[in-house]
Amino acid sequence: MDSSQKSGEMAININETKSAEIKPSKSKSGKGKAAALGPPIIVAATKATSDPKGGWKRGVGIFDFVLRLAAIGAALAATATMGTTDQTLPFFTQFLQFQASYDDLPAFTYFVIANGVASAYLVLSLPFSIVCIVRPHVVGARLLLLILDTVMVALTTSGAAAAASIVYLAHNGNPNTNWNAICQQFNDFCQRVSGAVVASFITALIFVFLVVLSAVALRRN
Repeated sequence: MDSSQKSGEMAININETKSAEIKPSKSKSGKGKAAALGPPIIVAATKATSDPKGGWKRGVGIFDFVLRLAAIGAALAATATMGTTDQTLPFFTQFLQFQASYDDLPAFTYFVIANGVASAYLVLSLPFSIVCIVRPHVVGARLLLLILDTVMVALTTSGAAAAASIVYLAHNGNPNTNWNAICQQFNDFCQRVSGAVVASFITALIFVFLVVLSAVALRRN
C-alpha cells in the first residue's frame, strides 16, 4: 500500500511539474511572436481637397488677361488712328493751303501720348497678369496692377475727354467765340478723330473693369 501511494504521489507531482513547465513556455512563445510582429502600424489615408478660392481667383486672373488683350487692341487703335490723321483739301489759293492734322491741336497731341503710354503699360502688365493666373493667392502683383490700372484710368480718361471737346467743336462749332464747324469740309479728318476718341473711351472703360476685378480679388484674399 505504501509503495502504491508513493507511486501515485510521484505521478501527481510529475504531472504538476510538467504543467507548470509548459505554461511559461507558452507565454514566452506568445511574447516572441508579438515581438517579431513589431509595433502596430497606423495607416492614415489622406484625400486631396480642392481650393475653391484658388479656382475662383484663377478664373478672375484669366478674365483679367483677356481684358488686357482687348484694351491693348483698343489703345493701339486709338493711338494709330489719331497719330495718322491728316487731311488736305483739294483746293487751295496762291498763299493758303487748307490742311488739318492732329498735331495742330495740343489736345490731340496729348491724346496720342496718353494712349501710347497706356498701350505700352498694357503690354508690360501681361507678365504680371500671368503671375496672377499661375499663383492666384499672390498679393504683391495684384496690388501693383490695381495701383497702375487706376493711374491709367485717369490718364486715358483725361486724354479722351480733351480730344472729345475738340471733336465736339469741330462738328458743331461755337458761335459765341466765332469757332466755325470744320467737319463739313474736313469730313475724313473728323471721322477718324471721332473713331479714335471712341476707342480711347473703350480703353478707359476696360481699365475701370480691371480695377474692379483687382479690388474684388484683393478683398476676398
